[in-house]
Amino acid sequence: MNATPGFGPVGALLLCGAEPEAVRPAAHLLRERLLLSPAGGSADGWSVVVPEGKPWLDDGEPVDRVLAGWATALAVGVTWPVLALWWDADRAGFTLASGFRRQVGYEWLADGTPVGEDEAMRTFAARLGLDPVLDMESLAALTRPDPDADGRARLLGLIAVLSRLGVALPPGLTPGEPADRLREAARVQPGTESVEWPGWRDAVRAELDVVESGPVGPWVRGPRARLLNGAQLAAGVSLALWGLRRRSGGWAFAGGVLVAQGALGLAYDRLRARA
Repeated sequence: MNATPGFGPVGALLLCGAEPEAVRPAAHLLRERLLLSPAGGSADGWSVVVPEGKPWLDDGEPVDRVLAGWATALAVGVTWPVLALWWDADRAGFTLASGFRRQVGYEWLADGTPVGEDEAMRTFAARLGLDPVLDMESLAALTRPDPDADGRARLLGLIAVLSRLGVALPPGLTPGEPADRLREAARVQPGTESVEWPGWRDAVRAELDVVESGPVGPWVRGPRARLLNGAQLAAGVSLALWGLRRRSGGWAFAGGVLVAQGALGLAYDRLRARA
């Protein structure tokens, strides 16, 4: 199917339910050049991540698979959700990742025809804590045929619902825009920072700095921390092997990030136990 008039080429955004300071360490582990900006009021704690490159071209994978892997890698081991928004010439959709739970997503054709499952929308609303009546009514409208709504309009409708959670995309970061235009718009936003892979030594140091500057709790050190980090490590190995068998670079990549996060957590716990 050809794209409808006005629907741009491939692009993607990642919405994270935390402030940039909290998102930055996890974003570093993606080992990609990214732009990180606030996407809500200071009390709302949302950030948006914009790819500087076009990894779906490098990996030869559809944009939805690449972003699904990124969302999984960012969400596991943190308390905030990650929502991937993506679109290409044929489709548009989203993927929500939260912790170790199974991803949930929905998809439309470029002309706005719904091809997702209604149950996915209900799960999406429940995981984000949206109103089960008012917000769900708005989400349900996105799953019904509408000849006046193309894929871009569907994503804009989704953002309108998320605004009730405090999500506010900066000007120019609009679903449906080409990746190059999103990148340029992100660069001129106040508070935008560039996130690049600093190497393992600096990544570990940055991760420890975040932990040291935050509240130290049972999930940072001790048996529960070791359990969580061990689970991340095991899940990462399994996911990486599964991705390699399926020849899915996005999922293999997500598995590698989980392995790195689990290993860093176990190393931190052992280091502080000796201190």
